[in-house]
Amino acid sequence: MAAALPAGQGILTVAARHPRRARETAGETAREAVRETAPEIGDVPIGLRASGTRTESDSMGEIQVPADHYWGAQTQRSLVHFDIGEDRMPKAVYHAYGVVKKAAALVNGEAGRLPAWKAALIGRVCDEVVAGDLDAEFPLYVWQTGSGTQSNMNVNEVISNRAIQLLGGRLGAKEPIHPNDHVNMGQSSNDTFVTAMHIAAVQAATGRLLPALERLRGAAEARGREWEHVVKIGRTHLEDATPLTVGQEWSGYAAQLKDADDNLRHALAGLYRLAIGGTAVGTGLNAPPGFGDVAAARIAALTGLAFTGAPNAFAAQASCDALVRFSAALRTLAVPLFKFADDMRWLGSGPRTGLHELVLPANEPGSSIMPGKVNPTQAEAVLMVCVQVTGNDTAVSMAGAEGNFELNAFRPVIIDNVLRSTRLLADAMDHFRAYLVEGVRLDTARLEDNVGRSLMMVTALSPAIGYDRAARIAHRALREDLTLKDAALRSGVEEALYDRVVDPERLTRPGVAAADSANGDRGPAGAEADGS
Repeated sequence: MAAALPAGQGILTVAARHPRRARETAGETAREAVRETAPEIGDVPIGLRASGTRTESDSMGEIQVPADHYWGAQTQRSLVHFDIGEDRMPKAVYHAYGVVKKAAALVNGEAGRLPAWKAALIGRVCDEVVAGDLDAEFPLYVWQTGSGTQSNMNVNEVISNRAIQLLGGRLGAKEPIHPNDHVNMGQSSNDTFVTAMHIAAVQAATGRLLPALERLRGAAEARGREWEHVVKIGRTHLEDATPLTVGQEWSGYAAQLKDADDNLRHALAGLYRLAIGGTAVGTGLNAPPGFGDVAAARIAALTGLAFTGAPNAFAAQASCDALVRFSAALRTLAVPLFKFADDMRWLGSGPRTGLHELVLPANEPGSSIMPGKVNPTQAEAVLMVCVQVTGNDTAVSMAGAEGNFELNAFRPVIIDNVLRSTRLLADAMDHFRAYLVEGVRLDTARLEDNVGRSLMMVTALSPAIGYDRAARIAHRALREDLTLKDAALRSGVEEALYDRVVDPERLTRPGVAAADSANGDRGPAGAEADGS
């Protein structure tokens, strides 16, 4: 009788000597797995009517978990060891993880690595995860293992136990749906967590952020068209400058938002490349060849978004560069948004002693002690959001630089800040648009008075009478509290020339306002008719 071979050696020997027979055997085994008879799956509503605790286990041993929850041992250990602060892993990450797990299960089922009924059952529970029906089962904190392993296992355990419930089994038994062997088949936390990060970020950006930005930009453009011919005095260095129209000023806000939109879309492109398939270090160990690309294609089909496999799994897992670039793009949106909101509160300051060129909507009382006071609260909220987003980006950039060797282990703080910034900006832009931009009005009397009293329209006289003479007229008007026209006429400028050149609306267009005036009006260099 032949000596028994060490465990596993016989299979390896057969495969080495008879590769074709081994392939046929493996294929038949896969087909048998697919044909495995499916047990009856019940229609059990979500929820566990139990009290106290139940015993769950992992490689570290047994631990008691709440009997009214689906999570298992590794989730419970994380709750004990990482009870830090109040920041929980964003639910959007878990919803994205539901997509990842469903895609992997379907691909494994179609390849015969997983019985078809198990793949379908896992996919069914994943649909509940994606829909948010199991949100109460994802309690972990942001401040956990930097790879996201505990959140990955949280998802695996919940899917496993929910599937077991649907089969009428005992929670924690890990049969017939095992959290690692079945739900996590062909995967690692190291490739799936960053995959879920990308999916969550893309969904937040395309579903909320970019539409909110487009709505705000559209509102700014509409106000610009409405006020296209309303002349106002410009300001540089916070001091009076030459005129422009209110529409021109608002077109600047809209153009800045358009540039930010373009920048965001450019940065977003890198997030469509997914790390799935790289497993532990990027080699794809324990996943079949091509698994990542097929799974990414299935994720694309499930989400309707153009996800693909990452061209280099080692870079995709060792770094979070795509998310760092996207966070930077969020910050570059915060910058023009800050300016827009800040201008609104200054231009609306008053009503009696400020600029008050804009009449901001009165949304709520502005003071608990001063009756009738109205404050630029929507602008202030946006400004605070922009400050927070700038700080979030600092955290993301520092965490992104901390990728050591084959893994960036600062992932939770990165995705938490990216999703937080995305949500804050989207919400702030929608509120700013709805409660300020769309309701703001012009104080036309103040605008007209400012134009009439402005001294910087003397700029239009400069080509006709010379810079030095024009400067002396401006200083005289200020010193003697005269209108610019009065100061010019008292300084010897002909009224016909002044009226032809100093036309406020004309000064808002390109060109030299005095191009058609007589050069003789300038007179000898430095000559003045007023003797000043």
